[in-house]
Amino acid sequence: MKSIKSMSLGELAALVCSHLDSKGIPCVLSGGACVSIYTHNRYLSYDLDFIERISTSRKELRIALAELGFYEEHRYFKHHETEYFIEFPTGPLSVGSEPIKQIEEMSFETGILFLLSPTDCVKDRLAAYYFWNDQQALEQAKLVSKNQPVDLDEIRRWSEVEDQSDKFEEIKLDLRGFSS
Repeated sequence: MKSIKSMSLGELAALVCSHLDSKGIPCVLSGGACVSIYTHNRYLSYDLDFIERISTSRKELRIALAELGFYEEHRYFKHHETEYFIEFPTGPLSVGSEPIKQIEEMSFETGILFLLSPTDCVKDRLAAYYFWNDQQALEQAKLVSKNQPVDLDEIRRWSEVEDQSDKFEEIKLDLRGFSS
């Protein structure tokens, strides 16, 4: 197997995801790391945000990740061989007020990675834009939609549920790159 220092973000995320899953700690990658993967690193994140699908104690996470050489520093898990770090934002696995229904799988030499779908990745980034006016998150949503097929009708429906139809209408043309 590759050394951690030579792994791409996706390879490292798959290693961590598969290892945690084998320890009974199923997780799903979200956030900027999904954007990096879906845009082939046109946006680069060093933060691997994993959402636990089953609540786990911090001690269990610490023990499982130590087996891969990670150590806890403040709220992050770091490794001496990589700049990438791991974080476990509070669940549940959702985008805005809605739970995630579809989880994608990607296979890497290092394992299986469970992550948000491209459509849910766009919704995740748009949530930051809608609620905190995060312009960088909007740019990330645009990048994903230009590099992956996304369901624009689903994003429109979700935006309505989140009471953000006006903002969606302002940006919808920017999300049409690869969109359906």
